[in-house]
Amino acid sequence: MASIRMVWIMTQDDLMDKIVSLAKRRGFVYQSAEIYGGFRSTYDYGPLGVAMLRNVKARWWHAIVERRRDVVGLDASILTTPKIWEASGHLANFTDPLVDCKKCKERWRADHIDGVCPNCGSTDLTEAREFNMMFKTHAGPVENDSAVAYLRPETAQGMFINFANVLITSRKKPPFGIAQVGKSFRNEITPGNFVFRTREFEQMEMEFFVPPDEADTWFEYWYQQRFQWYLDNGIPAGMLRLRVHEKEELSHYSAGTVDIEFLFPWGWGELEGIANRTDYDLTSHEKASGVKLEYYDQATNSRYTPYVIEPAAGATRAMMAFLIAAYFEDEVAGETRVVLRLHPGIAPVQVAILPLAKKEPLISVANDIFDQLSEYFVCDFDETQSIGKRYRRQDEIGTPVCLTVDYDSVQDGSVTLRDRDSTLQVRVKIEDLTTEVRSLLASISSNLVSDTV
Repeated sequence: MASIRMVWIMTQDDLMDKIVSLAKRRGFVYQSAEIYGGFRSTYDYGPLGVAMLRNVKARWWHAIVERRRDVVGLDASILTTPKIWEASGHLANFTDPLVDCKKCKERWRADHIDGVCPNCGSTDLTEAREFNMMFKTHAGPVENDSAVAYLRPETAQGMFINFANVLITSRKKPPFGIAQVGKSFRNEITPGNFVFRTREFEQMEMEFFVPPDEADTWFEYWYQQRFQWYLDNGIPAGMLRLRVHEKEELSHYSAGTVDIEFLFPWGWGELEGIANRTDYDLTSHEKASGVKLEYYDQATNSRYTPYVIEPAAGATRAMMAFLIAAYFEDEVAGETRVVLRLHPGIAPVQVAILPLAKKEPLISVANDIFDQLSEYFVCDFDETQSIGKRYRRQDEIGTPVCLTVDYDSVQDGSVTLRDRDSTLQVRVKIEDLTTEVRSLLASISSNLVSDTV
């Protein structure tokens, strides 16, 4: 095994620059409309980025929905009636304080700049005014007040307005949850920090409906569960913390909120929020719609409006955190190596199949192996450049296992498996590959998770 020495040379600014560069160079994230000079705060996810983002969402869905008997899924519409947002309080309360710099004309969130324009340093700013962050549009051929619609700023309200539908059709009873993954849109005044704050993003949210007297217990349960999920998927404990919201910063609907924060290169930032929304949402929609949104408990012959515990995470923000946490530079055999130590369940590629040379019969053997393994794992096939450069390329995109087909493979029916993190190589029989790869991926996952705590 080649010796590995960790190289700690990066400042936090260096790290962010390298993450952004790697994301573009390797096809994780592109600036949207780049050929037209770019469109601010919008990004396109390339071949590796879309695969990794899909994995993040799939891991969340598996933990929240598929492994539980008390949570079901939903996919509500993005285009929504103003009635929803009037009832929820978004039309009145979903605002940020906006100020203009009189000198350079830039606009900023007043609560983010401490009275000084970040662009020119001027303190000559306008009075703060409230700016509603929802995207407004029109549905239909006529653009008038009766045709006004909104792009949803969150996925939560779709679950609240479908509470009665899900209650009846799923035959669930509190405590139970409704989960959703999907796009949301917020007209942020000052988006920035790469994909951390954008106007179009994906959320992973769950509304867990509980008897009111059980709300505190479930609130604690869910913020602990969600914190553990990030650890289980490879983020080190030292890069995570829980922050309890002070009373004066709670949202209008919240009786308590805890943020899971991540140590981004610029400092601690919210990764996920877990809130006790009480019965605010169901009560508000019940009053506005005239439709009962309550639960009848046959055991006690009583009716009540459930409280709601909401874990709300950003899929795109989580993907960014996984990239940052996984980025390492080390030294292997005297050469600097960039490696993404991604959890195999998060990595965009799990197995890279590398024929030693672009010649027969190596290509045929490698093709057969790809067909065999791609049934069970996400595989890449790379046949160009030297094997060393191909290893480095796969390390840089976080591929946990590289599989090399060489000339001996044709004779002995064996191939070489390489562990991304240790660079250890072992020889295994082709007929045992599925079992051996699964075992190696499990070992890499276990080692990675044990290193996080």
